[in-house]
Amino acid sequence: MYVCGPTVYDDPHIGNARPLVIFDILFRVLKCKYGNKSVNYIRNITDIDDKIIQASQDQKISVSEITKKITKNFHDDCIFLNCQKPTEEPKATENINLMIDMISQLLDKNFAYEKTGHVYFEVNKFKDYGNLSNKKLEDLIAGSRVEVSENKKNPEDFVLWKPSNENEPSWKSPWGQGRPGWHLECSAMSKKFLGNEFDIHGGGIDLLFPHHENEIAQSRCANDTKVFANYWVHNAFITISNEKMAKSQGNILKINDFKGKVSGQILRFALMSAHYKQPLDWNDKLLNECKNTIDKWYQIYLSLKTPLKIPHEMFLPLYDDLNTPGYISNLHNLFDKAKNGNENDKKIFISACNFVGLLNETKDQWLEFKKKKALISEQDIIKEINLRNKARENKDYKEADRIRNELLDKGVLIEDKDAKTFWKFR
Repeated sequence: MYVCGPTVYDDPHIGNARPLVIFDILFRVLKCKYGNKSVNYIRNITDIDDKIIQASQDQKISVSEITKKITKNFHDDCIFLNCQKPTEEPKATENINLMIDMISQLLDKNFAYEKTGHVYFEVNKFKDYGNLSNKKLEDLIAGSRVEVSENKKNPEDFVLWKPSNENEPSWKSPWGQGRPGWHLECSAMSKKFLGNEFDIHGGGIDLLFPHHENEIAQSRCANDTKVFANYWVHNAFITISNEKMAKSQGNILKINDFKGKVSGQILRFALMSAHYKQPLDWNDKLLNECKNTIDKWYQIYLSLKTPLKIPHEMFLPLYDDLNTPGYISNLHNLFDKAKNGNENDKKIFISACNFVGLLNETKDQWLEFKKKKALISEQDIIKEINLRNKARENKDYKEADRIRNELLDKGVLIEDKDAKTFWKFR
């Protein structure tokens, strides 16, 4: 499985988090089905690209500095979302020679041409171009931004190699100092680790065209194959309160923005709450629902040294095109059985949650996080409870209810039992 990883010019946002979680779950499912050693999951790091160079110039720091910083932040985000490490995580800059070799092959086979230090892939020489997106070439070009250059034979041709400007990263090549095109990077790295043909290629739906169409074209032509990847998996977009997430809208939510405010497993749960092919609307209601569900599930939490075997029927939704909402529905049913069942039922439920990366914190860790996020101190909670008790003694039940609801809004649940009042963070 090859999944397009980040271009490390800016911190990942919540839209970038969706493929991280989706393909992490797919990785887990495949390992469960075929065995840990039978799954080779490659996720690349694009650490040379026009966007990276622009960001380094804007921030007045070197390309190396920005790529190291953003790569570290990306890895921190993966840990925050409880994503397992891929089998390999190659960087583009570590595989330039492979890219030069592939370009040379395409030139030798007359699928590419060179002009003034630029090398372009000639799209009209690949008859199957557009088959992935199931559109004609002219429709694809009309609906996308195409780089205009007098070096090109045709507007739709895409760059394989380009010259670098002064003070920009560059590598020696037969066509002069320069750097590879973005599309070529993934073709070279997937070939290195997975060969000329492999099983699954994944990424966001925004990569369908032109990135994945271009990968197919250059890989099949260079490698003389009829297939590049057997299956393509594309996750849909995330919207923010039903609006497209975009810098122009001012609604970009970085994963880092949630740290210290929301548990990573709440974000993970939210990201798997809709089928990966469906758009997911991101809003406070969704996060609150996920938080409340996980909080409910922690009521029967048990620490496991080793996971128990999960009933086969639990996995059926995941085997059906990675239907995560169906699996979540099964988790709810398993919880209903476990909360009234024995310790073994609870362990099976916890194991089923752990399988998709949930309930990965202990109950104490979860409660401690909730405690930190409470909008009121313990001292003030006690003070409010005493005021409520006085109101009840005075039969001022309206005031007592007001205090109860105010505490509830601040994340504190109170319960009256045996003439005493108990409280806990909800």
